[in-house]
Amino acid sequence: MAITVRDIAANPALEVRVAAGGSGLDRVVRWAHVIELRDPVRWLRGGELVLTVGLGLGSSEEERRAYVRRLHGAGCVGLAFAIDVWMSGVPPEVLAEGDALGLPVLRVEGDTPFIAVVEAVADHYAAERTREQQRVLTAQDAMARAALRSGPTGVMGELSSATSGASLLLDRNGMTSTAVPDAEPPWHALVRSALAGRPRGMTVLADGDATVLLQTLGPTGRTLGWLALHCPFPVTPHVRVLANHAASLLAVDLLHSRDARRALYRERAPVLLAAVTGRSRAPLTLPAPPWEVVCFRGASPAPLLDQAADALTDVLGDTEAARRSGLCVVDGALVAVLPDTGGGQRLGRRLFSVLSGLPDAPRAAGACGARGPDDLPSAVERARQTATEGYRHADESDAWSLLRSSVPPEGARAFDHAVLGRLRAHDARNGTDLAHTLRHYLDNSSQVEATARDLGVHRNTLRSRLRVAERVMGRTLDEPRTRLELWTALSLEPMRCHDGTWHA
Repeated sequence: MAITVRDIAANPALEVRVAAGGSGLDRVVRWAHVIELRDPVRWLRGGELVLTVGLGLGSSEEERRAYVRRLHGAGCVGLAFAIDVWMSGVPPEVLAEGDALGLPVLRVEGDTPFIAVVEAVADHYAAERTREQQRVLTAQDAMARAALRSGPTGVMGELSSATSGASLLLDRNGMTSTAVPDAEPPWHALVRSALAGRPRGMTVLADGDATVLLQTLGPTGRTLGWLALHCPFPVTPHVRVLANHAASLLAVDLLHSRDARRALYRERAPVLLAAVTGRSRAPLTLPAPPWEVVCFRGASPAPLLDQAADALTDVLGDTEAARRSGLCVVDGALVAVLPDTGGGQRLGRRLFSVLSGLPDAPRAAGACGARGPDDLPSAVERARQTATEGYRHADESDAWSLLRSSVPPEGARAFDHAVLGRLRAHDARNGTDLAHTLRHYLDNSSQVEATARDLGVHRNTLRSRLRVAERVMGRTLDEPRTRLELWTALSLEPMRCHDGTWHA
């Protein structure tokens, strides 16, 4: 809390009296400064209570009025005169000018030295800094206790309370994990729009009269998530300290969860390996069948297992199905056993899409269905054979191979142009990839939430892209025929070369 001219005048340890300018008593005193120059303006920065015996005041009435006006124009918040040193009283024209400008004029009386006034201001701010530091320590202790008691929600609650702000925890895909308070205010969208391309560390964003501190979570490598704090402007150093402390606690929690999740998958890997190679029929900790068995090739399988363990949470969420899915390494390739959702929502495709964005990504993923434990060895072998380039499911590749072989390249090109021509032209002109967005949308059975999670964008961003696609095509995605034609055209894309030609 700042100290005002009124506070100084009311200090019982100081013999300071208000002589004029009472309307400005609530001005904040940044510092008290003794100066006797006739024109002290160049030595001032604003916010000072000027202390003087009156040597530079001037001899004429106009000089004295001009002196007061110069101090007021320089941003000074008060003028204090020592009485019975150089002057027996404050000149009436100085008092009148102080009243006119709302600049407090004070009398420093008795045995009060100027240094006592300076010390009073300095002691106030020193005590305030000590109190602020104590508040920070108290808040840090409260956050640490909350982390042990209730995890991220408790940490963010204490952070929001200590900073008079609101906080948001995002996962590494930019989706909300926790918000305090539990709402979706406009500044959440500001934070999500700022995630792409941000360096590690803290970023400061402006939101009208408020400030948003955006902090990456995690020590090195891929970001584990983001913490955003929406707080009043200006942001004090102590608020930054609290935000950094909260980020450290949250990062530790996320790292602990990640390491525990990875360890769980590694511990279960030998049992799954024995099952998929036909060496054991021991009970498996897997989701209820049927399963999708996916074989990832073209990357080092050991580190890929940890990355896949992390990515499963992105694909399935923090659910029982994600925790019960299995991972193991078979003959130099990573094998995942996932719930079989069927059709366009294949989890293997989504998992491959997430892993493809990581360093040392797999080149190919083949998938095959399994109805139970007895099917696992043959499903792994068929998935391995199917893994050639990109993601392919054995069931889908067989059916679509028949379709593609029956469509001549010219027919496929003409159909693609009729259905997707406008969209491809728009993408080429504007550097967008609406066709890619539609493919994911149809793969996810036209479900906005699942598609947004798959693409790593906010659902409102996805809705905006879909509206643009409808406008460009002149068709609505609500019509089944439109979706069917789009799905068919997009499914023929393997026949389309990068140079725009088509092959059988």
